[in-house]
This record gives sequence, structure tokens and C-alpha cells, in this order.
Amino acid sequence: MSWKNQSGGPWGGGPRGPWGNGPQSSGPNSPDLEDLIRRGQEKLRTALPGGFGSGKGIIAVIVIAILAWMLSGFYRVEPDEQGVVLRFGKFVGTTNPGLNYHLPYPIETVLTPQVTRVNRIDIGIRTGDDPRRGASMRDVAEESLMLTGDENIVDVDFAVFWMVKPAAPGSSEDIGAANFLFNVQNPEGTIKAVAESAMREVVGRTNIQPILTGARQGIETSVQELMQRTLDSYRSGILVTQVQLQKVDPPSQVIDAFRDVQAARADAERLQNEAQAYANRVVPEARGDAARITQGAQGYKERAIIEARGQTSRFLSVLTQYQKAPDVTRQRLYLETMERVFGGMDKVIIDQSATGSSGVVPYLPLGALDGRGATSPAGQGAAK
Repeated sequence: MSWKNQSGGPWGGGPRGPWGNGPQSSGPNSPDLEDLIRRGQEKLRTALPGGFGSGKGIIAVIVIAILAWMLSGFYRVEPDEQGVVLRFGKFVGTTNPGLNYHLPYPIETVLTPQVTRVNRIDIGIRTGDDPRRGASMRDVAEESLMLTGDENIVDVDFAVFWMVKPAAPGSSEDIGAANFLFNVQNPEGTIKAVAESAMREVVGRTNIQPILTGARQGIETSVQELMQRTLDSYRSGILVTQVQLQKVDPPSQVIDAFRDVQAARADAERLQNEAQAYANRVVPEARGDAARITQGAQGYKERAIIEARGQTSRFLSVLTQYQKAPDVTRQRLYLETMERVFGGMDKVIIDQSATGSSGVVPYLPLGALDGRGATSPAGQGAAK
């Protein structure tokens, strides 16, 4: 039954335009669907040689359909993409950017993932858009709170930058974009889980002090290497380009006490440095004094030994001479001893046998005889 023969159109209810009741009811009637089909058939008959129902027309239609089907295999790969060709759903190869061709659907299909774009995933922090305040950041404690190697808790926020891993030349397993498409169902979720696990492992074997001060670069490198090894074991086709620590602080509940501890540690380190500087100054001086005293004692020892040996040698030589001539040697020793004793003294020698007197006049200034002035009355006397 033709729709135009029905009083209300296919939906009934009176005369309608193609869009139902409305302002068009007063205007000219639009052509219905059967008129459009009939006109299309007439144009097709005039375009096909020999008419639509002839054998040539059918062949022409088939040839045109085959050509259109074959031409549908052309596709374009953008510069930041890589083509992944599937034949009946099985991976068969990759194509480079530019115009390429694959067997038409359903024989082959092509996926074109972006392989040069660097993606970012934030862990421990979330960014959001506030219409009144603009961009806002929110901490996610269940991701950022981690236990250190010395059983302290630290709040770590970090970002992971990743991209699709380029295919390894000559490798049939590491095929980059194909692994990314087929081996991992949720790439971002997988990267996030691996990153959090790797960061917890690295922080768990490091003390809190290096984490907060000078070990940030080493932690980033260790986490990146551990993540890459894990993702490669999954054959995920993902390349981690960088791990970047955003914030590393103690938990907000204890941050004031932790700052006091840090200040005390800084004071202790300063005092240790001062003590070390004092030790570096005093110890060399003490070592120098000890070396000087030791060398002086060694010199005195050697001198005393040499003098003792010399005196021993002299005594033995005198003993030998004494054994040969005792009287002469005894007299010589007596004279040498008296010479040594009286050599530095003031003396007056009086020969009693020559003067025949038993003494001298006590008032005689004996000291004036040699020009040294008069002696005191207490020192006046005679030397025999």
C-alpha cells in the first residue's frame, strides 16, 4: 500500500508533511519515499549501458562495486602515528606514516595509535578545574603515603611520563604499538599501578633523611628502571621516559615536629663540623709537639750513649796506663782533677816555706792584687 494513498500518512491523523503537523501543512506537499525510489531507479537505468536489467548492467555494477571495495584499502598514517595491520584479526605488520594500502575489509584492518605523544600520569595528587578558583590540586593519601626503610612515613607525590615504545629492529616479540594495543587492556591503569608499586619498593629500602635531601635524583632513576623492567616483562609496548618527584614531605600531622627534628639535626651537624675543624687544627699541632719531643728524647738518648761509651773508653785507657805506671798516673789524675776544680775560682797561692810565716795579715786586700777590688771583711783570710 502506498503511503500517499493513506489519508494521514504512515502515522495517520490527517495530512502531514515529512516532519508531522506544523507550518508545512499549508505549503506544497513534499515527495514521499516511493517517488524518491522510483526517480533513483530511472536515473540508474539511464546511466547504465543496456539498461539496469540487462547482463551488461549487472556486470558493470559488480565491477564498480569491486573497484570501490579495492579502493577502500587505501589509508593514511599521520606523522605521530604508526599503522598496525591486522589480517582477520591477527597482527601481520606495521606501517610508517604516509599513504599506505591494505587488503580491504573484512580481510585486513588497520589501527593507528599515536606513538610519539608523551603522556603524563600523576600519582598521589589530582588536578581539577574549579569554575571560581581555577585549577585546583588535591592530595590522594592512599597513593602518596609510603613507609621508608627506617620505619618512617613520608608523603610522596610524583609524575610519570610515558609513550608507546618504538618497535625493536629485527625483534618479533618487542613490536611496540602492537604490544601496546593487544597485551594491555588498560594502559594508564597498568602504568599507575606499576609506578606506585615501584616507588613504594624504592622508598621502602631508603631512609627518610636521604629521601628528603639529596637522594631525589637517585630515587627517580631507580623507579624508572624498575618500572621499565616490569612493563617489559608484561610485553606492554610502553616506554617510561621520565619519573619526576613533585613533593616529598612528612605527613601533615607531624610536619611541625619533623621540622623541629630537622633543626636539631642541623644544629648537631653544625656542632660536629665545628668540633671536627677544631680537631683538625689541634691534632696536627699535638702530633708535631709529640714528634719534636720524641726526636729530642732520641737525640738525648744517642748523646748519652755516645758520652757513656766515650767515658768508658777513656776509663779503660787510663786504667791501662795506671796498671803500667801507678804513681805517675795517680799524680797526673790528681793534677788534672785540681785543675778542673780550681780552674774557675779566684785564688791566691802562698808558699809558706818561702816566707817562713804561718799566715798572712788578715787586713791585706788580697782581691785588689789582681784588680778585682777589695774583698769584704768577712771574706778576708788566707788560702793555704
